[in-house]
Amino acid sequence: MTPQPSPQTGAAVKAADRAHVFHSWSAQELIDPLAVAGAEGSYFWDYEGKRYLDFTSGLVFTNIGYQHPKVVAAIQEQAATLSTFAPAFAVEARSEAARLIAERTPGDLDKIFFTNGGAEAVENAVRMARLHTGRPKVLSAYRSYHGATSAAINLTGDPRRWPNDIGAAGVVHFWAPFLYRSPFHSDSEGQECERALQHLEDTIAFEGPATIAAVILETIPGTAGIMTPPPGYLAGVREICDRYGIVFVLDEVMAGFGRTGKWFAADHYEVTPDLMTFAKGVNSGYVPLGGVAISSAIAETFAKRPYPGGLTYSGHPLACAAAVATINVMEEEGIVGQAAAIGERVLGPGLRELAERHPSVGEVRGTGVFWALELVKDRETREPLVPYNASGEANAPMAAFGAAAKKRGLWPFINMNRTHVVPPCNITEAEAKEGLAALDEALSVADEHTV
Repeated sequence: MTPQPSPQTGAAVKAADRAHVFHSWSAQELIDPLAVAGAEGSYFWDYEGKRYLDFTSGLVFTNIGYQHPKVVAAIQEQAATLSTFAPAFAVEARSEAARLIAERTPGDLDKIFFTNGGAEAVENAVRMARLHTGRPKVLSAYRSYHGATSAAINLTGDPRRWPNDIGAAGVVHFWAPFLYRSPFHSDSEGQECERALQHLEDTIAFEGPATIAAVILETIPGTAGIMTPPPGYLAGVREICDRYGIVFVLDEVMAGFGRTGKWFAADHYEVTPDLMTFAKGVNSGYVPLGGVAISSAIAETFAKRPYPGGLTYSGHPLACAAAVATINVMEEEGIVGQAAAIGERVLGPGLRELAERHPSVGEVRGTGVFWALELVKDRETREPLVPYNASGEANAPMAAFGAAAKKRGLWPFINMNRTHVVPPCNITEAEAKEGLAALDEALSVADEHTV
């Protein structure tokens, strides 16, 4: 699709937005949202006709890109057949989506509870764990993001929790492994794994194992920095949870459905949780959908005991039809394998080559189409390019980097001192190289702020 400039329409869209739309995570008078005219594949464009290569996949959800014709057609067909129906009924699109998801989840995660998104999935996973165990507490990592609803935001480890933290939500935070900025002063992955597991076990001991319902972890943390866990860590957490009768929850809202080069990131580590949350890539974000994949043991808890939770739009037919089409497209087009190959052949080597030439790049981390560049002032000290949770003038170096990327037609995912490289799973090799070239130029701006 060729963008057709229409500045007058764009101005009207922007004016209505500024007059009436209240944006999330924002000081309303300090933002200037781009008016988007259209999108296709790995690109979107504004009303001036400027096109951007989307290295954010929306908010890391357009795993098959924008406007895939087969998914659009499936939504249209479902709307014409049965546009909506209450969740208490058996509906073909809902049943088929659940079947296709259950076929791909690890182990015995064969029951699917549908939600409208990832935060609601986390809310319900926590509720299930507490009811299953009869215990109140949930442990989560400091470097994490689990959503913006009540329990989910309290589980979250990043600064968005602070203004929402009610203190008494039954949440305890702990340090998960992250060798580059090790809280355990480790000097190897093996050491980091061992010390992180000991720290978790110590936390459980001091909190009281009999009070802990669940440990929740992002299999590979997303917004917090795409820190792939060291070998053995997730298996170690699984063993600790089993020993103390604690439910192990993996949050795959961002990492799931092909992003890491596997259907789920847990497949890389051969670990099966008791509950797994998902959303985003399940239908490429075309219609809001999330859910919890539930093990047989936890499903049995509610076999003859009502589960006290539900949503008006749980398993909405349009969302489920989009999920069915998305999963089928991913199979037909080999998109999971493509994500793995692009990461191995193009993104991984390309980002590491950029790191060799740009002093602002402290570390490259990731797999598949799920990567992060840690930007630093000083490679030796690993001082971040901007302070933790920086804003305003303190964040100027990252703002300058972002502006440089956009000027070159690349829309970057920026969080604190990192830029994440998270394009659609079916990005082509040529598109990925185009993005790396734009990133190369933008990093030269970040280099100006190094010592």
